[in-house]
Amino acid sequence: MATAENKRPRSSGGGVERPLSRKEILVRKKAIKELIRKAVAEKDHLAHFPDFHKYERSGFSIYLESGHGNQLPVPTRKYIQNLLKANMKGTYGSEWPSEEKIKRREMVAPEARYILICQYADSDIAKCFMKQDSGVECAHVTCRGGRLLGFVHYRFVVEEDVPVLYVYELQLESSVQGKGLGKFLMQLIELIACKSQMGAVMLTVQKSNTDAMAFYNNLGYVISSTSPSQVDPLIGIHRSYEILCKTFESEAKCKLEAYD
Repeated sequence: MATAENKRPRSSGGGVERPLSRKEILVRKKAIKELIRKAVAEKDHLAHFPDFHKYERSGFSIYLESGHGNQLPVPTRKYIQNLLKANMKGTYGSEWPSEEKIKRREMVAPEARYILICQYADSDIAKCFMKQDSGVECAHVTCRGGRLLGFVHYRFVVEEDVPVLYVYELQLESSVQGKGLGKFLMQLIELIACKSQMGAVMLTVQKSNTDAMAFYNNLGYVISSTSPSQVDPLIGIHRSYEILCKTFESEAKCKLEAYD
């Protein structure tokens, strides 16, 4: 089972693992802290992957843009709140009012990072390309003048002493679901994780959301050892969610596992 677990070095005498010394533990923690710091400090993770700036398939074209939780324009924040409610209220049921308050705080945190899914009118796209042809960068503007169709909210955290990219939300409007966009976004997320030298991608899925569970399972995600059902089956029975995980050993391996 792929989990975000601490990988200890093997002894030179064979296959028996030895415990890390206190000094090694401190060095490792410092290195992990530095990886997280660098990942959070990166202004635009999407800039490293130009092939993922545009998604064109199934008769429509959309563009991806980056965003920070504490820099989202008011209309974008309201859009995210409304889409979360439309997509998740039924899944959470009676728990939604309290969950919604938590999500509203999470979405505007300074460490929150976003991939925004945008659709523009042909005239807006033409203006952008004219600027690019003139040597002027067409900057990310969080869909000003365009239409938002969804978003991904992710963060860089430490889980079980492993640096992890944690997907807080992947939400799409119903009009763009079932067109391969979710798969495209998760491939991008995994590439960002590998580029940032994270050890895994993790996310939380409600047990009642069987479609989402099947979607992530098909992409190779499995129940993490940190999920309540794995920590204590008796406790897990009473929890409404599972934590899923996919680990990576290197950036090269991540690229080899990229989806078709």
